[in-house]
Amino acid sequence: MLVDVVMPKMGESIQEGKILRWMKKPGDKVELDETILEISTDKVDSEIPSPAAGFLSKIVVPEGETVEVGTIIAAIETSAQSLRIAPLPQRTPAAAEKGAEAALAQPSDTSERDALLEKSPRREGNRFYSPLVRSIAGKEGVSTGELERLEGSGLGGRVTKKDLEEYLKTRSARTNAPVPSIQPADLKEVQRKYPAPGYEVVQMDNLQQKMAEHMVRSVRTSPHVEAISECDFTKVADFRARQAERFEHQEGFKLTFMPFLVEATIRALKAYPIINSSVEGDKIVLKKSINFGIAVAAPTGLIVPVIKQADERSFLGIARAIHDLAERTRAKRLLPDEIQGGTFTLTNFGVFGNIIGTPIINQPQVAILGVGAIKKRPVVLTDVDGNDSIGIRSIGYLTLAFDHRIIDGALGGQFLAKIVANLEQYDFSRVF
Repeated sequence: MLVDVVMPKMGESIQEGKILRWMKKPGDKVELDETILEISTDKVDSEIPSPAAGFLSKIVVPEGETVEVGTIIAAIETSAQSLRIAPLPQRTPAAAEKGAEAALAQPSDTSERDALLEKSPRREGNRFYSPLVRSIAGKEGVSTGELERLEGSGLGGRVTKKDLEEYLKTRSARTNAPVPSIQPADLKEVQRKYPAPGYEVVQMDNLQQKMAEHMVRSVRTSPHVEAISECDFTKVADFRARQAERFEHQEGFKLTFMPFLVEATIRALKAYPIINSSVEGDKIVLKKSINFGIAVAAPTGLIVPVIKQADERSFLGIARAIHDLAERTRAKRLLPDEIQGGTFTLTNFGVFGNIIGTPIINQPQVAILGVGAIKKRPVVLTDVDGNDSIGIRSIGYLTLAFDHRIIDGALGGQFLAKIVANLEQYDFSRVF
């Protein structure tokens, strides 16, 4: 019996996915829940397990192609006796795809399966087009480039029959207009498009493109202001050193500075709730729950998994969530929903030895906390009588980048000072 492998719906907002790599080839044996491919969405890369045990009979969608959620991308034969191995498909600009309706039908006959694939919407360029739209475009000589430039009125920006007919009317009118003279391009401008000898041009992958778009949008949206404070982590560092063995024996992982930082920041967010908000037009949207994002350096780039309702968790609950999300981020086991809905973000560039950084706000949030390396330094200590002395303390720098549209310097400074106070006067009775 053939079992279809479909592009999974990895989250409510995810509509399509890109095939990054097939781990198996047609004819290979697969086990139930064994990873058979890697996909990429606009949120995260994920490994996809096999829905059945058997043999990979057919790969419908090759590596590098993007298809809609629900599209059949492969088939698994659960019976070795009836195994039919199909050749690997070749990557083309418009790969054969099938919609979610066909996936639900799950036809077992190969010819029926191929027929359904031919009727499905296909990707040409960077968008999907229905068979009707493609048929009209073909008859009227509308190129893929022209289709790409059309503003679709359908679901998700799809180009409809009406959109194409309206375009054909305006194109016909433009055909009779005088053709402007074409000026020769500036040779220097043309030359700048090509790298000099010794340079290599590398195409961004899907996640890099999304990250670039997100960062540029943030800088354009929010007027960034940064405030930096010094924090004495000595009490936290000493407690961590004393309790490291006990904690690791109890929890199975090491006690780091991160849960202290997150818990101290959560208490500051409760004291200054406007920091836990977003801006929509001329309105400020206050978030009742604190969904805390933590930047994690993964093999594919920086990912920000989110601890949902972090304000309702204990210290141990926060520590366990941080460890779990970090481990699954690096193993590509995150679901897209686990990197959405954040209301505040913390990024720890101190793990790379950096002392100070100026992070970019994770939209649509209004602030982000950056943590530098915590190092022992000589500092001036003043006792109760006003006498000064030199002491060795564990010092780190905290950077708060905030949206100046709704957070002024006074509020940003007060919030950052609250985090510092929470850390320097930490109540360790909350740990165990």
